[in-house]
Amino acid sequence: MADPSDNPKWAMIIDLQKCVGCDSCTVACKVENRTPPGVNYNVVVEEEVGTFPNVRRVNIPRPCMQCDVPPCVTVCPVNATYKGDDGVVVIDADRCIGCRYCITACPYGARSFDFGESYADEMQGADEVQAPEWGIDWGERGGIWKAPVGTVRKCTFCAHRIPRGEEPACVETCIGDARYFGDLNDPSSLVAKLSTDPRSFRLKEEVGTEPSVWYLR
Repeated sequence: MADPSDNPKWAMIIDLQKCVGCDSCTVACKVENRTPPGVNYNVVVEEEVGTFPNVRRVNIPRPCMQCDVPPCVTVCPVNATYKGDDGVVVIDADRCIGCRYCITACPYGARSFDFGESYADEMQGADEVQAPEWGIDWGERGGIWKAPVGTVRKCTFCAHRIPRGEEPACVETCIGDARYFGDLNDPSSLVAKLSTDPRSFRLKEEVGTEPSVWYLR
């Protein structure tokens, strides 16, 4: 990534004409964040558009929208969900009580609950490496290197990768180069330019969430 501005606001652009529906973003995200069974931060929704016989399928990748006006933050009774200065909505696992109000409030279905399921029965050493999103301190508290169970989990634009100058895993892995990631506050950045492209739109803009993910038709 190019050097961000002094006050970055991270955003993502997804070109639907380039997305081939390969699900590499889903797999890359799952591997990077070591999510348990049934928890996927990135999914690709298939939609059929047009009127028969002139119909076609459109692949719509759906990460967390990192909304500017996130309803998940508003409903959280313990302030476990909050929006960072860089625009990324994150969850404090120490505060989360697992009430799942935020899951209900999210209009994009971008949140999941960790029921404690594991791939340990299918994959040797599956639980030996910690999910990077929680940081190294979590394992030191409990002595077990695993993500906290009974809390809500979501996409964070791979916040643990950004300080290293790396893109989110889904962006890096996309075989069709359909995803772009960068600083929206930098007017010279590609994401800032593409967000104002005539082809750009955001999902469910009518609900007033002001997502930080744009799509190109």
